[in-house]
Amino acid sequence: MPDIISTSGGVTFRNFVGSGSTGIIGVINTIIVPIIFALAIAVFIWGLAQYFLLSQGDEGKIEKGREFALWGLLGIIVLLSVWGLVNLLLSTLGFAG
Repeated sequence: MPDIISTSGGVTFRNFVGSGSTGIIGVINTIIVPIIFALAIAVFIWGLAQYFLLSQGDEGKIEKGREFALWGLLGIIVLLSVWGLVNLLLSTLGFAG
């Protein structure tokens, strides 16, 4: 794929965006996405803990745990879907490593 933008320092658009583990794509794939995944999984596990272990029969805590687990699971599903679509788009455009 031809370089689209080139500055006087020799940085091209392709190098700036990067692929796999370099550039902006690398930062997103290696740092930001795993942190968000970890947070979504932590919310899901916290919801399960509240629902099964910490509620002690209290309906309010059971409902709160159910909501946390649901939102955590929904976050994981949405994150996986968007991450997959973005990586598919990047590979289609030739930016994937």
